[in-house]
Amino acid sequence: MSKVFVAGHRGLVGSATLKALGSQADVVPIVRTHSELDLADRQATLAFFEQERPDQVVMCAAKVGGILANASLPVDFLHDNLAIQLSVFEAAHAVGVKRMIFLGSSCIYPRDCPQPIKEDYLLTGPLEATNRPYALAKIAGVEACWSYNRQFGTQYLALMPTNMYGPGDNYHPEHSHVMPALLRRFHEAKARGDESVVVWGSGRPRREFMYSSDLGEAIAFLLALPDDRFAQLIRPEMAPLINVGVGEDITIGELAELVKKTVGYGGRLEFDASKPDGTPRKLMDVSRLHALGWRARTQLEGGLRNAYEDFLRHYAPSAA
Repeated sequence: MSKVFVAGHRGLVGSATLKALGSQADVVPIVRTHSELDLADRQATLAFFEQERPDQVVMCAAKVGGILANASLPVDFLHDNLAIQLSVFEAAHAVGVKRMIFLGSSCIYPRDCPQPIKEDYLLTGPLEATNRPYALAKIAGVEACWSYNRQFGTQYLALMPTNMYGPGDNYHPEHSHVMPALLRRFHEAKARGDESVVVWGSGRPRREFMYSSDLGEAIAFLLALPDDRFAQLIRPEMAPLINVGVGEDITIGELAELVKKTVGYGGRLEFDASKPDGTPRKLMDVSRLHALGWRARTQLEGGLRNAYEDFLRHYAPSAA
């Protein structure tokens, strides 16, 4: 049996990971809520690791948000994520955790790097300014994986997922990412009978979207890899980094039309080009993951329907 600590199990990615691991008979998941364990507290985190002695760790816990949240709270995004990461890495090493999956973000890559984005493009150009503090914290996490592996022989792997969506997403009106933000905005416009919905930016940037359960299954797949295959992902001469995505993207305008259709909103769609677009395009090169034998299964239209049904069940009554 393998004891796996899923840090951040209530979040979008953590809950999907917990579900995927729960289907494996030889895995015993370990979880703690934030009220039970503040991962930024180094002493408390170390005491927890010493008590539970997990064999593996999935590091989903992070402070996350969209363009507005990143622009408004840069210190929070830098400080909180660094504090959580340093605390967990130190505790995991102290008790001998051999294998860890660290969740990063596609925003670690340069703003204008070639498309699709290969893992080798890390640190080859300037970052997108709107989320640079968050990206730098995540880059520090990648470097921590690499450093611990080289110095202590651990098996720490950094996963860079594309834009995620699905059950349990964050639908906060100011701090959510583009997919949940659009779902809420169109739902509320439909409920009020608004004649139009305004979407930030030009609608031209392209984004890739992955259903959360697919990422959970990818994490479970990687954790279960035999040592010899996992070792190929953490060779000392290269960053222990692997992209996770679906390998195709759409424009924000196309996404807005799809959300509009999914919600059943009948009004006009307008774009406010005075608002920031962010990175022009972020499409992940997932050939390294495909070569291992894993591919995402959920199509965007079906996944979006599932996400909206989850929103209606859990968030719609309090969202309006």
